Order: sequence, then structure tokens, then C-alpha cells
Amino acid sequence: MRYERKYRIVGIPLPWVIQAVRMHPASFRTLYPQRQINNIYFDSPTLDEYYQNVGGVPQRRKHRLRWYGTQHKLLPSPTFEVKIKDGELGRKESQRLADTPWAGLRTAFQQLPHLQYLPLRPLLVNSYDRQYFGTGDQRFRITLDYNLRFGAFAWQHAPPADQLYTDEAVILELKYEAEDDERARSILKHLPFRQTKNSKYVTGIDLVFG
Repeated sequence: MRYERKYRIVGIPLPWVIQAVRMHPASFRTLYPQRQINNIYFDSPTLDEYYQNVGGVPQRRKHRLRWYGTQHKLLPSPTFEVKIKDGELGRKESQRLADTPWAGLRTAFQQLPHLQYLPLRPLLVNSYDRQYFGTGDQRFRITLDYNLRFGAFAWQHAPPADQLYTDEAVILELKYEAEDDERARSILKHLPFRQTKNSKYVTGIDLVFG
């Protein structure tokens, strides 16, 4: 399992945040090209996963479908993910799907075991841009998420641009395996931001349905 230390950064321009990462003594460097990430989040009719997150329940799960790129009519190789949290530690279970048109999502969801026996429904769509950084040994990774957009899920099509809600924050996450927690202290010490709790799913529910 791994840690994901989160920082919700508001009021600081993205280039300044990138500069702070690049000037870190651990010598973070770009790992992958920037790309757009898209998610469809699932929850029960009573929003159990939302309220567990807001209430700080230590053992909880989050269900989502994720794909990369700007396509929404045809989702290229989407992955159904279950994020499992145990206190501050987390892990993922994943199931890759074939390219899926938005109009075929209902059929695709019916084939997912988790959605066959859990009372879950697609509820929220979000997209954001991400940049990736890592140390030379790649034991520590930083992601920067920005241009966050949220909309209500509909079976017919992805949410139109004029129906999206935006979040101006930059979300920084430091990710590393549990066995590296001791070493992580020196890295955390040199990040000039305040560590916070942050959930894109909770932010989206509050913006779209609040």
C-alpha cells in the first residue's frame, strides 16, 4: 500500500507551483508528458461513499471509471478502479475495458462484477490536466492536477462544456510506498505548502449537486 499526501493550493499560479517542485532538494524531474485525465464516479443512492469521505471514515472505498485524453464520445481503453483506503494508506484494484462508446456505457457497466452486486450508479464526471514528476529512483512521485472540471453524469452524452463547474485549485499529491515513510519526512519538510485533505469526488458533488 502507498501514501498519497495531498495539498490543495489556492491563489498561487501554476508556474510557481511547478517551480517549487523543480527546486526541491530531492531533484524532482518530469516523468511523463502532461495529459488529460477523465473519471466517472459511482456512488449509492444514499451517497454512502461521499458521506464516508466527508466523515473521515478510515476504511472506505471509491469506485470510478478512468480514461485518458480528450475523447468523450469514444472512451479509449477505460479502466474501472476501486480505490481502497485504510487510514492514510491506500491501494487500487483495476479492470481494463475495451474501447467503449459513451452510448455503450450501460452495457459495459452491466459486465463489471462490482456493479452487479453493489447498489452503485454513475453520478459525476470530471476531467483535469496532470503533470508528473519523480525522484531519480522514482521512489517518490509528485502529480499536479489543475483545470478541474465537473458535471453531472447522463447516459446520453458527456456533460456539455457550458454545464461544467470548475475548481481553480491546483492539487499536488506526493505518492510513495509505505516502507519509504521515514525517508519521506525530509521530502515533506521542503514542500512549501500546507498539507490538506482533498477529494475531487467530494469537491465535484459539492459543486454540481450542493
